[in-house]
Amino acid sequence: MIDDGTGLLTIGEPARTTGLSVRTIRYWSDEGVLPPVARSAGGYRLYDAASAARLELIRTLRELGLGLGDVHRVLSGERTVAEVAATHAAALDAQIRSLKVTRAVLSSVARRGSGAEETTLMNRLARLSAGERRRIMAEFVEETFHGLDTADPEIRERMRDTALNLPDDPTPEQVDAWVELAEMVQDPRFRAQMRGAAEFNAADRGQDAPRGASMWFFKRLVQLVGQARERGVAPEAPEAGQVLRDLLGNADRAAVLERMKASHNPRLARYRELLGVLKGAPVSAHEEDFAWVVAALEAHTDR
Repeated sequence: MIDDGTGLLTIGEPARTTGLSVRTIRYWSDEGVLPPVARSAGGYRLYDAASAARLELIRTLRELGLGLGDVHRVLSGERTVAEVAATHAAALDAQIRSLKVTRAVLSSVARRGSGAEETTLMNRLARLSAGERRRIMAEFVEETFHGLDTADPEIRERMRDTALNLPDDPTPEQVDAWVELAEMVQDPRFRAQMRGAAEFNAADRGQDAPRGASMWFFKRLVQLVGQARERGVAPEAPEAGQVLRDLLGNADRAAVLERMKASHNPRLARYRELLGVLKGAPVSAHEEDFAWVVAALEAHTDR
């Protein structure tokens, strides 16, 4: 405090009481967030009690990570502390999500022993925006079902709604799954496989076919074949013929066999498996059940 009866403080006093350096306070003063209330005869900056309170608020906001621009807007009354805090919290949430992705990518790179090229690819795919992910999936679904008006809309919508996304706090395994999926759905060979499966699905359905019938067949297959496998029924056993009759009725078995081979293969099973990993709830692709049906059809189709 200067001894002139004004009660004003030189810059050293607030520095002493707050523990901040004189250099920091001078910088904030130069930036306009803590202007001096007056100058001494020698040109030194002078502050009052209100300046001390303002200084405490500045320090608090800065410790919370706000930039001097936001601090200035709060102090000038342009924005409230609550408004600035909400904006900054949202920004921190985005930064935290980015850091979590970075951590997962680095963990995956370390675990896999990735080289420079793979690391670059993983990082790029992991950081695609939500809009970019939606575009990739929309293109994939459009190519799969384009012109197939009789394809089951339930399957089409399930694929369209599939979020090729990373959780907010992904594990290294989920980063691996997302990278593999993103590459898979952009692979022309895999797209051709999915297109072939969709074409068979459309060929099996008439215009008046009920929505979700394809899903019903899938559930029925898993149920009947699962029970048969639990009883130890081999695909070539006579009892397997009854399972096929219960499942397919009078359908053309040769045609069904062709469709089964097209729509159920290791790559499509891997696609479903990766989706499960991303969702955090790995699901069975029931490939053993489908393989059983294929083997049973091969054994019983001419009977």
